[in-house]
Amino acid sequence: MTHPSAVVSAEHQRLAAAVSSYGEGAAPFDALMRGYMMRAFSPWFADGACLQVGCAHGDQTSLLLERYDDLTVLEPDPTFVAHTRKRLGDRVVLIEALLEDYETDRRFDTIVFSHVLEHVAEPVAALRRLGALLAPGGRLYVVVPNAEAPSRRIAVKMGLFSHLEGLSAADEAAGHRRVYRLDTLQRDVAAAGLNAEHSGGIFYKPLANFQFNGLIGGPLISDDFLEACYALGQERPSECASIFVVAKAAE
Repeated sequence: MTHPSAVVSAEHQRLAAAVSSYGEGAAPFDALMRGYMMRAFSPWFADGACLQVGCAHGDQTSLLLERYDDLTVLEPDPTFVAHTRKRLGDRVVLIEALLEDYETDRRFDTIVFSHVLEHVAEPVAALRRLGALLAPGGRLYVVVPNAEAPSRRIAVKMGLFSHLEGLSAADEAAGHRRVYRLDTLQRDVAAAGLNAEHSGGIFYKPLANFQFNGLIGGPLISDDFLEACYALGQERPSECASIFVVAKAAE
């Protein structure tokens, strides 16, 4: 179901304002997280058609192309569409549209919805729409930033914001509307009529993004340290940078 033109226009303006906060490409920590997400999901990926919703500069798109020959990308921002098209050419089908206005007869075996749910106006409706786009037996991978990460707990103690689910200045600049805990993410997935098969966290996060960005590649953050954070995140999902749910449509 399409939205009224005024709503669509307002949403595009909101997106355009947020895009400027993303710079020219993925920051070191964001790029690192894309790879860890692929590792976390690899046990459940299946062959077939893949839909990625939201591509930014195409970093995760490039990783998905290593796994899927049939890849469609849905992205509402023309700047990100142009950047990803220049980067990847015709290896991926790029569609410039909001999820709410995307109409297709295709159904997908894999749908990747990574760090987008916190942006959308109606999260349960968005998840329900994605569930309708799944092929029989297909899986939806929903990833969001985690409100309970240790770095965020430290920020609250520092007075940078009042509570774990508050929005920081960086959140607001990026166009975030909310911050999830694992239980609230699972709640929205269930409210959309989807069945969660798996859930967890990706990368134990003791530092803020900007701190990781300043330290990655230097003597204080080794590859072994990063790998240990990834391994610890599998044991302590509520303390990770990102949390996820892998879901199927209700039968």
